[in-house]
Amino acid sequence: MTPEEWGEPRTKTVTWHDPFATAQAGAQMAGLDYLRAVAAGELPPAPISTLLGNGFNGMVAEKGEVSMACTPDESVYNPIGLVHGGVVCTLLDSVIGCAVHTTLPAGTGYSSIELKVNYLRPIHAHTGEIRARGWVTKPGSRVAFGEGEVTDAEGKVLATASGSCLVFELSAS
Repeated sequence: MTPEEWGEPRTKTVTWHDPFATAQAGAQMAGLDYLRAVAAGELPPAPISTLLGNGFNGMVAEKGEVSMACTPDESVYNPIGLVHGGVVCTLLDSVIGCAVHTTLPAGTGYSSIELKVNYLRPIHAHTGEIRARGWVTKPGSRVAFGEGEVTDAEGKVLATASGSCLVFELSAS
């Protein structure tokens, strides 16, 4: 294939808000309150949520469980014309981490330690909206564990994951 056969290049504009200002506001809030403020539009979402697949939207946060959705487009395709597994992995990492966050008090943060993803079905741009749900299987003051799944609009499971998060006190800086 020649460059002339590639067609015109496409563009995608990404915008986001200052993540440090949002993180400072969030550090003063319990995790569940923080995520509910993001879901309600009272605080901006994390920049990663607007970078991949038209943003993560429709967040619902309850203690120990979070769900959110995105609609991947062809800008996140891999070389064989499917949505890149990294997009699905990011979505699963997000819902598991956020589910852990809902169990944490103000001034406490988390970081993923490990994530295992099982990809069960391919995802295309025409798949439409995909929804991820993460839940805590074992909360903890040092390490917390969770699971997650991604489904399509018909409820078919596209991917599953299990993961763990390091829990730590946020620094004052």
